[in-house]
Amino acid sequence: MTALLRSALYMPAINQRAMDKARDLPVDAVVFDLEDAVAPDKKAEARTQLLAQLAAGGYGARQLVARCNALATPWGEADIRALAATPVTSLCLPKVESVQQLQQVSALLEELQRPDMTLWAMIETPAGLANVEAIAGYGRLTALLMGTTDLASELRLPADPERTGLQYALGRCVLAARLAGITVLDGVYLDIKNEEGLRAVCEQGRALGFDGKTLIHPGQIAVTNAVFGPGAAAVEYARRLLDCWEQATAEGKGVAVLDGKLIETMHVDEARRLLDAAAHIEEIERG
Repeated sequence: MTALLRSALYMPAINQRAMDKARDLPVDAVVFDLEDAVAPDKKAEARTQLLAQLAAGGYGARQLVARCNALATPWGEADIRALAATPVTSLCLPKVESVQQLQQVSALLEELQRPDMTLWAMIETPAGLANVEAIAGYGRLTALLMGTTDLASELRLPADPERTGLQYALGRCVLAARLAGITVLDGVYLDIKNEEGLRAVCEQGRALGFDGKTLIHPGQIAVTNAVFGPGAAAVEYARRLLDCWEQATAEGKGVAVLDGKLIETMHVDEARRLLDAAAHIEEIERG
């Protein structure tokens, strides 16, 4: 996994111009979409186009992910067989509802000699939510993604900018991810011209414990990265905290204190994670 996943941008694999543009976007992960964004009669064409795009490379430090079609569809197995020979690091699986689905994809990846390819699972249905702890704990899985649009529809929730009816589902998925030690990403925000609304839902997701957010438009990247990424003040404080901790350790002191506050090992771990995130951001911005 990358050190940081503030933003994961879905890119239609049928849209070459969009995939080209992704090479220069400050996004942490590009999720090439062969599923929802591609009509049934365009699936094979999109797959061929994506393979050519991946072969051309040029995506730098961005994590490359592909949302393939489910194995139960006519296109799923062909997607996975083709993607196994590419630089894609993870497969994003739609509408995951059971560990068995993950096992079936894993078996195919083992056959294709891709033991290193990890899986992302989309939780988009009540069944997926009901089994999310088992899904999150599956060994090859490194991220849970909320499919909030489909989930809200299946739960028959009214339109609500506060996402009141989704709070249980969102919180449960965050808890499942934390228990499993994996990343968890919030769902997409559909009103692409509403920056204020996007910021509010990002801040809500951050408050709930999400690591980042999935996106549908490049214009959403800046706000999302700002909310989920570390600010300059936080980075500087993390550096000071580690300096203080290392000095206290070198002097054989049992405790370290910074700005009158006791430093504990959990604060040190968080500071290191934050500095790793800052280094990753710099790498992405360098291209």
